[in-house]
Amino acid sequence: MLTITGSSYRFCDRVSRRTFIEIGGLSLGALSLPQLLRADAASGRRSSSKSIIIIFLPGGPSHLDLVDLKPLASNSIRGEFQPIATSVPGVEFSELLPRMARSADKFAVIRSIVGGVDEHASHMCFTGHNQLGPQPSGKWPNVGAVISKLQGPVTPAIPPFVGLAAKMIHEPYNDPGPGFTGREHSAFSPEGEGMADLMLQGVTLDRLQERQQLLNSFDVLRRDVDARLRVSGVDEFTEQAFGVMTSPRLRDALDLSNEDPRVLARYGKGDPGLVPGFNAAPRLTEQFVMARRLVEAGARCVTLAFGAWDWHENNFTGLRQQAPLLDQGLSALVEDLHERGLDQDVTVLAWGEFGRSPRINGNAGRDHWPLVSCALLAGGGMRVGQVLGSTNRNGETAKDRPVHFREVIATLYHSLGIDVQQTTLNDFAGRPQYLTDHCLPIQELV
Repeated sequence: MLTITGSSYRFCDRVSRRTFIEIGGLSLGALSLPQLLRADAASGRRSSSKSIIIIFLPGGPSHLDLVDLKPLASNSIRGEFQPIATSVPGVEFSELLPRMARSADKFAVIRSIVGGVDEHASHMCFTGHNQLGPQPSGKWPNVGAVISKLQGPVTPAIPPFVGLAAKMIHEPYNDPGPGFTGREHSAFSPEGEGMADLMLQGVTLDRLQERQQLLNSFDVLRRDVDARLRVSGVDEFTEQAFGVMTSPRLRDALDLSNEDPRVLARYGKGDPGLVPGFNAAPRLTEQFVMARRLVEAGARCVTLAFGAWDWHENNFTGLRQQAPLLDQGLSALVEDLHERGLDQDVTVLAWGEFGRSPRINGNAGRDHWPLVSCALLAGGGMRVGQVLGSTNRNGETAKDRPVHFREVIATLYHSLGIDVQQTTLNDFAGRPQYLTDHCLPIQELV
């Protein structure tokens, strides 16, 4: 994993070029970055500008309170929220999602996701496979790692797979990792203190000065390296590797101070704190715009985590505080992609590991419900403006067109031009593994 940290360790001015390569993140697993670049070139990877953004909603969002309300059900099931009309005739969302309701023609809503398990983990949402089930040698990889291995970078200055989520306290919520694709395909993850530095939030004057010194050191290094490479005769791949570490392209994509203030206002100001009592993610709507900036810059897959949705108690109070932030950030992202002409090239997916129980418990909460859940998709040239699948009258099970998690993952691969019927990757034992275990893209969408 390439990680930008907030360390004050000054290395750029006082180490050799070889040491800089080692500690600067140019070595990944058993291979150096120049070796990886040579392998990319030799593989003949397909050039493509298609990309995906996956938004993980840790804890299991309530389908019954967001996009699959049951107003005719009994009081013990229907909850406190009212359905509202959307821009798609006959389709209703929760009153908590007014912005998304106005943009419903840009979304495809799946109300019948099946295949979940009763486990708080991101594994199903990022791999399509059950973490508790059989694992191939090396384990199932994150979809971003698969994309990195199959397609490589669009440009050497931007990693193909970027994970924006800071490390969460509940370990299974975090990125399941590259699995059998290998460590070199891990997500680039600007996290922790480094994330705050990159967004210029909560940085002291001393830390800001250190950050500026580091950036100046990169500029000096770039000029020095350019001069040395011209006379040293090193190959183009070593030069390209230095370009990754010294190019401002990634840095600029992560720096929201470069964004139009009017655009930032549309996304809204998120909440950097954790929901009390939950070990999940902050509600950073800023990460939605950062994800858009990254795919514009050339990232193929960007993942993030948003909020905490495990409301066993005070479900309706919690959703009133949290759902409006998701409503603003997600609707702004989808509208922004359309306005920039990226709706055909960028696929957006938002979902959690399972749904919530139809029956409201004695603490005004909803419990885990792996039998059915929901998902929101947009962009990618898909047939949007529709609802796929339905649940029975109490929202307990899929009534028609059940959609497995892996069908959604297969749809993401399809949007990138990856044929899941033909493509396999070898696990660590050398056995070929199909990406979605023969589950196909959702034909109603593609």
